[in-house]
Amino acid sequence: MALQSVNVLLGVTGGIAAYKAPDLVRKLTGLGANVRVVLSPSSAAFVTPLSLQAVSGNIVHQHLLDPEAEAGMGHIELARWADVLLIAPATAHCLAKLAHGMADDLLTTLVLATPAPIFIAPAMNQQMWAAAATQANLKTITERGITCFGPASGEQACGDIGYGRMLETVDIAQMLDEAVAALKALSGNEKTAATATNEPSEGSQDTPGLLAGKHIVITAGPTREAIDPVRYISNHSSGKMGYCLAVQALAMGAEVTLVSGPVDIPVPMGCKVIQVQSAVDMHAAVMHAVRQSCDIFIACAAVADYRVADIASQKIKKDNDEMTLTLVKNPDILADVAALPSPPFTLGFAAETHDVERYARGKLTRKKLNMIAANDVSQPDIGFNQNDNALTVFTADAQMVLPKQDKLALATQLLTILTNQVRK
Repeated sequence: MALQSVNVLLGVTGGIAAYKAPDLVRKLTGLGANVRVVLSPSSAAFVTPLSLQAVSGNIVHQHLLDPEAEAGMGHIELARWADVLLIAPATAHCLAKLAHGMADDLLTTLVLATPAPIFIAPAMNQQMWAAAATQANLKTITERGITCFGPASGEQACGDIGYGRMLETVDIAQMLDEAVAALKALSGNEKTAATATNEPSEGSQDTPGLLAGKHIVITAGPTREAIDPVRYISNHSSGKMGYCLAVQALAMGAEVTLVSGPVDIPVPMGCKVIQVQSAVDMHAAVMHAVRQSCDIFIACAAVADYRVADIASQKIKKDNDEMTLTLVKNPDILADVAALPSPPFTLGFAAETHDVERYARGKLTRKKLNMIAANDVSQPDIGFNQNDNALTVFTADAQMVLPKQDKLALATQLLTILTNQVRK
């Protein structure tokens, strides 16, 4: 359990979902975390400080200008104590204050004062979640490194149905545990090696992740289509998005097979990796892996659409001013997996330079996929060879925007959406 002995500062804001906060504290402490709770001014209307103190075993913090606490600069001490700051529920008002850097209460002051990674679990009416202002605020804070868990889609307290419902407390706790495990694994912390390989450390309990028991096959990176022994056709894919998905899927408890084109990225611990060069090689490796055992297939690789019809056995010399290559279409890996008699859950990617939604929806329908994640690779600051990305996720009946952020954080959000879809 990655949260074992981790100091989690839980911020609770004033939405109806605040009544779930005591249960969330119990779930976090059950994973070994040390939990302290901070209430926003309005959250006490929905949940009492005494109930949170009872389940956390610590005094609940409410006021920024508490003379007794501030004698020792209490808010700074809390900010330093935290290894992780989680805000759940995070209301639309909370997101707006975070986006604008406001520090008008204890919780928002702590957000600015802590060096710890920050996570939010939004909860609000579906129309408030869809509002342009809320989405703009979300984009701003995720670009600053805050990771968003959810929200989920379902029936809300007001009677509406749609996205905006806070994730279940067990899922939030598990996702935080998995996110901390992934961060530790990427930082090379040897103490988390057991977590990164999905093996419980000595003396710990084996807590299943959201994807426990699932075998996921992921493709990543580019393919190289040979012209002659020294030249090839390829693209600008770095493989970072696919590898981040593999890291996070492992942290969520999945068994992962990564079919990778040529990249310069370390192999994630605990991941089975099959190295390939060409699209034909990748097609063969994927079909074999999927037919053996596969619950979910994620086609993240940038596979070359065409290959050279006749590969020269010797290096082609520059004897002519022009050279003509005859190209033939490569097999469609994603379509072939989706067309199997009993296909796994299929998530495709659509890297486009224009008309992103139209092409993505067309690919979703034409290839009979369960989900597709589309991104605009014409933007120089996201996508290929970048640490950040932004996605719009489409299913047959829904559309979700994941704003620009670090690819690891983006992988967490995308796999959360995928998990909810798989459960349907």
